[in-house]
Amino acid sequence: MTAPARILLADDHALVRHGVRLILDAEPDLTVVAEASDGAEAIAQARANDLDLAILDIAMPRRTGLQAARELARLRPGLRTLMLTMYDNEQYFFEALKSGASGYVLKSVADRDLVEACRAALRDEPFIYPGAETTLIRTYLDRARTGGPLPARPITEREEEILKLVAEGHTSKEIALLLVISAKTVERHRTNLLQKLGLRDRLELTRYAIRVGLIEP
Repeated sequence: MTAPARILLADDHALVRHGVRLILDAEPDLTVVAEASDGAEAIAQARANDLDLAILDIAMPRRTGLQAARELARLRPGLRTLMLTMYDNEQYFFEALKSGASGYVLKSVADRDLVEACRAALRDEPFIYPGAETTLIRTYLDRARTGGPLPARPITEREEEILKLVAEGHTSKEIALLLVISAKTVERHRTNLLQKLGLRDRLELTRYAIRVGLIEP
C-alpha cells in the first residue's frame, strides 16, 4: 500500500480545522500532518514539512489563503493547493485559479466535496465545486490558453498585503516592520490604494477589505 497523502490544513478557526481534520483523517489515503491558523503560518509549515497538498481557507489573518497560495507556488511548485471557503464568488474563484490552486471547495458542503477534491488535486486534476458555471470556467481557460485578457486585478499583490494589514488595524510603522519596508513606502501605497479604489479613509478601506474577503467582519 502507498503511504497516505500528507496534508497541511490552514484555517483561522480551530473548530473548522478540527471538523475538516476528522473528515480527512477518516480516509485511508489522506492524513493531516500540519495545521496553521493563518496564511503566514501556512507558508512556514510548508517550508518545515514534507507535504503533498495544502488546504487553505481564503479569509485568514496576516496573509489570506490566496496570498499564501501564490507564495507556495513560488516556493514549492510541486505542492498542490486547494482553497476552502465560505465565498461562492466569481472573483475568488478566478483569483484561486490564478494563484495556482487545483480546486475551490465551499465550506458549506465540505463533508460532501472535500475528499473528492483532495484526490483530484493529488492526481493533478482540477476540482470545481458543483454549481460553478461551466461556461464561466471554459471562458477563463480559453482566454488563458489563447493569451486573451483575464479578469482584471484592481490592485497589486503588495497593495493587497498593505490593505489587509491596514484593515486589521496596524499603523504604518507596524506595517513597515512586518513587511520590511519604510513607513513612507507604506503611506505611498496607502495613498495609491485610496486613489485606485475611489475610497476616502481607513474605514472605507476596511469595508472594502471585508467585501473582497481579505478580512472577516
